Amino acid sequence: MGVPTFAIVGAGLAGARAAEAIRSEGFAGVIVLLAGEAEYPYVRPPLSKDYLAGRAARDTIDVRPARWYDERGIDVRLGARVAGLALDTHLLTLRKGRPVRYDRLLLATGASARRFPGKGADLAGVHHLRTVDESDVLRAELEPGNRRVVIVGAGWIGLEVAAAARGYGNTVTVLGRESVPLAPVIGDEVGSVFAELHRVNGVTLRMDTHVDRLIERQGRVAGVSLPGGEVVPADVVVIGIGAVPNTGLARAAGLAVDDGIVVDAAFRSIDPDVYAAGDVAAVFHPVLRHHLRVEHWDNAERAGAAAGRSMLDQAVSYDAIPYFYTDQFDLGMEYSGYGTLARDAEVVFRGDPAAREFIAFWLVSGRVVAGMNVNVWDVNEMVQRFIRTEVRVDAARLADESIGLDELLAGAPE
Repeated sequence: MGVPTFAIVGAGLAGARAAEAIRSEGFAGVIVLLAGEAEYPYVRPPLSKDYLAGRAARDTIDVRPARWYDERGIDVRLGARVAGLALDTHLLTLRKGRPVRYDRLLLATGASARRFPGKGADLAGVHHLRTVDESDVLRAELEPGNRRVVIVGAGWIGLEVAAAARGYGNTVTVLGRESVPLAPVIGDEVGSVFAELHRVNGVTLRMDTHVDRLIERQGRVAGVSLPGGEVVPADVVVIGIGAVPNTGLARAAGLAVDDGIVVDAAFRSIDPDVYAAGDVAAVFHPVLRHHLRVEHWDNAERAGAAAGRSMLDQAVSYDAIPYFYTDQFDLGMEYSGYGTLARDAEVVFRGDPAAREFIAFWLVSGRVVAGMNVNVWDVNEMVQRFIRTEVRVDAARLADESIGLDELLAGAPE
């Protein structure tokens, strides 16, 4: 029997952490990490935050230095785009280069920015943001300042780009379908805090609207057309309307796909030698009792490592609580919880939302299902403990800052 080969398709954070876990757990075989981009693994959150804003250098977003992979015998193949997967022969075919035969395979193919569906998506000055190259190009357009920037989409990416664009001295307009930014994720009540944050920092919010098309002038975007014929002038347009999981390879191979590659709590697909993790994976969550696809960096970090251990036949049952963060202007925020459970929950504020210094809790039947700390630090572990232990808590006591969170957690399991 030859030396076993573990192949990983996708060199984002999930793929990188999987390779790291596989090697650190003692696997002595071949590890091949296929990177579709011509870049070693890097983290994506700074691409719309500090890196885009010019506050972070390029090397600060790398998961590991390039030499780290060489030192551990991890074969990173840059620009290696996979054209096909044959489950029966355990073979990956590449667009260029020799096929890769694997014993076990991890699909960490991530997600792609959702493209603007209307006319003008490919005009000069129109940007979608997913890769470091795209962040570099966008930053070059924002840095001069005094430009009219229109952002289509009032979600996390859209608002983070708006903050960065204002930091360079641009005029910024955000267009959103909902009445309040972020409403589908955190609801109107908490979303209003972010709306006010952007208004006081000079961002124009145009909500309850949608874009008909992008206007061209001499091959470059010149404006955004709204219903009724109104045109919002634009020198730069950024499309921030979500992401789409990259499931094409898995679907063509015959794997189960349902808003992501369907895997169990140990990241195993319907093929016993194929696993999936990160943005592309719809993972069975043992607490929620249904499949969940999470597009945040913390999930990629933890799920990638857990999937790597599972590939080594270690016992894994992934039940992490989703977590993400944002930085916009002078606001920093951490969110933990199950957004699907929080949609009809009671929102309890602890602190002062008007001052943008508070914790918001989402309660269902007296139990915390999600929590967000805004400009309040060193509390996220306690927020997660409320969620994990399902301790019952009185809403009035939870809102009362004179009662410590540790007191409210007294008697809850560790």
